[in-house]
Amino acid sequence: MKPQSRDKGSPVVNVLKLIAAGAVAGALVAGVALPAIGGAGVAAKSAADGFQQLPAELHEAPLAELTRLYDKNGKQFAQFYNNNRESIRLDQVSEHMRKAVVAIEDSRFYEHGGIDFKGTIRAFSQNAQTGAVRQGGSSLTQQYVKNVLKANAKTEKERRAAEAPNYGRKLTELRYAVALEEKYSKDTILERYLNISYFGSGAYGVQAAAKRYFGKPAAKLTLPEAATLAGIIHWPNRYELPSGLPKKQRQAHEKAMLERRNVTLDRMKELGVVSPQEYQEARASKLNLKLTPAPGGCEESDYPYFCMYVKQEILNNPAFGATFEEREARLNSGGMKIYTTLDPKMQKASEKALRKYVGPKETEVASQAMIEPGTGEIKALASSKKFGPGKGETMLNLAADAKHGGGTGFQAGSTFKAITLATALDEGWKFNQGMRTPGSFSSSSANDFKNCKGDSVGDPSHTVFNSSGEGKGGSYSLSTGTWSSVNVFFMMLEQEVGLCDTVEMAKKLGIKKTALGRDLVQVPTFTLGVNEMDPLTVANAYATFGARGKYCTPMAITEIKERNGKSTKIKPSCKQAIDEGVADAVSHVLQGVFTKGTMSGVGGIGRDAAGKTGTTDGYMTAWFAGYTPDLASAVSIGDIRGAYQHPLTNVKIGGQYYGSVQGASIPGPIWVKSMREALEDVEATSFHAPDFGRFGGGYTPPSEDEKKKDEEDEDGGPDVDIPRIGNGNDWFGRRPGNGNGNGNGRGGRPDRD
Repeated sequence: MKPQSRDKGSPVVNVLKLIAAGAVAGALVAGVALPAIGGAGVAAKSAADGFQQLPAELHEAPLAELTRLYDKNGKQFAQFYNNNRESIRLDQVSEHMRKAVVAIEDSRFYEHGGIDFKGTIRAFSQNAQTGAVRQGGSSLTQQYVKNVLKANAKTEKERRAAEAPNYGRKLTELRYAVALEEKYSKDTILERYLNISYFGSGAYGVQAAAKRYFGKPAAKLTLPEAATLAGIIHWPNRYELPSGLPKKQRQAHEKAMLERRNVTLDRMKELGVVSPQEYQEARASKLNLKLTPAPGGCEESDYPYFCMYVKQEILNNPAFGATFEEREARLNSGGMKIYTTLDPKMQKASEKALRKYVGPKETEVASQAMIEPGTGEIKALASSKKFGPGKGETMLNLAADAKHGGGTGFQAGSTFKAITLATALDEGWKFNQGMRTPGSFSSSSANDFKNCKGDSVGDPSHTVFNSSGEGKGGSYSLSTGTWSSVNVFFMMLEQEVGLCDTVEMAKKLGIKKTALGRDLVQVPTFTLGVNEMDPLTVANAYATFGARGKYCTPMAITEIKERNGKSTKIKPSCKQAIDEGVADAVSHVLQGVFTKGTMSGVGGIGRDAAGKTGTTDGYMTAWFAGYTPDLASAVSIGDIRGAYQHPLTNVKIGGQYYGSVQGASIPGPIWVKSMREALEDVEATSFHAPDFGRFGGGYTPPSEDEKKKDEEDEDGGPDVDIPRIGNGNDWFGRRPGNGNGNGNGRGGRPDRD
């Protein structure tokens, strides 16, 4: 590369001298690259009069650069951009590339002061002879100015003005070029030129071009590769190689690209910037393109649902811009590096389990969210359906709420019984404390239940029944009622502890709105999961139990690095939401769901785990939510066409027929399989033992049948030892569970899917 030097005298003085020389000189300056037309002298005089009044300071807005998303291991999994660009320093560009672009675009770049007079005269002469623009004659600095003006254009009209073939535009371009030469070093101008130039095929800047055409960074470009890219700059659309280009057209484009590369090599040889041997070897080489796709957006990501969550986090957050438009522009052109909580191993474990039980083309859709207790870090968001606009696909992030790209959600069913359980324990209930329950329940009056506004919302006209297997009712304790998921027991329990207290407990656990962002429906069947939720919100509520009552706001982003190198790290946002002892007690009871309750037929995951099945009224949707101290997860399944219109009865899902889908039918097995694989490299952590002095004991009155049999024993009847419920015996816990939590109160049914 030639050393930097400048023509003697100020560049501005040189230009003015040229203008003063007369009409021809004026035409050279003001009319370069334009067809020879009459009135050049008049134009030159006008140009000379106004040259010094032109603005000298070129506004160089930050270049649009792509934003990248990285997983917890630092591997990129998505990107957003208007322009696929990654700005780099000049020392990150191979010397071959620097020499090639100077040779073919402006061989006297290091000698002139921003305007190449020899090139200008040559171009003017050629254009005057032909009556059309044949040669540009623009210096590399002038080309940079033109690109900046185009980049600054906010409308199509402004863009056309930046390229208009008229004296005014050309004179402005010259003035800016002269000023830039005084402001920057030659190397700085070359660096900026290489970063702003368009190289075709959606690649802006030399780094993106090197990766797009040859699958490597600009620092590693060889001589023939550099000559290829340098040759593209003058007419990038001529050599475009978009995806799906027909074979014949692609061959024609590659042939033209090869010819242009050789023109660049010839020029480099002529200037003596390459040795004869280098020239011969490069000239004889093939094009050797290695086109690498540069997909953008969540649809092209390996983890589209997590990508969608992060995207919506940015678009919804005023910290990234005052308006939606500003936030969107920053996402697509701000050049940020966004580091996330995504755990690829856990994500793949979830996807694998979902695919095993639910087919991607089925109308039923299962979704899962995984989140870490104690930090709120989202580890995985997955769905059984492929993300996309095609048939059988979905653009909804069904593992999250509507604010993060999800839909209306599905009614959460009996997963909400854990909330009532926590409320009872918080209010002093014991593990073995319970009540005798009938086979159905209805309010005696509207005053039996009051919402948090103090309104009476009981509905004596509506009856809640136990699901199959619970029959006529019986005596249930806090533990056995949870293990067997008894509807009537939980309706009575909610009446005892208070509907509003139960709602407030849900809010402490992060359940403040429905998936659609509406206020929670506060009706008696709240405990049976009448509200429509998303897996992430439910999983995070259960994670609060796993973190011993510490609630953490779900977080997907851990760090943001701006294009200027500034880094902002995001820390977990947590608070103690419920008493540690209460959370430990909830975990103790919910562990029994695996060993003595509705999940006993499915099994556990080989470590401490707690959870709850959930099935809604009429088998419209099914859930399982559970956790360990290290990871929480929730799985939902329902028909994407509308759960109310298409219940999960008499259906074939994943190649298997189901008379009815319950929490332990599909969601439970998905949860078990995914959690086993997700945690196989994580050392097991045990739950804290509950305070039996605080929560142990309690009394549950015997059922009528038990009472009758006891009386028979006292009257000399059969000497049979009938175990009591509430004395620590798990007799009822060994009854077959049904996974149900049917319940959908009249008047408490929100809008359907």
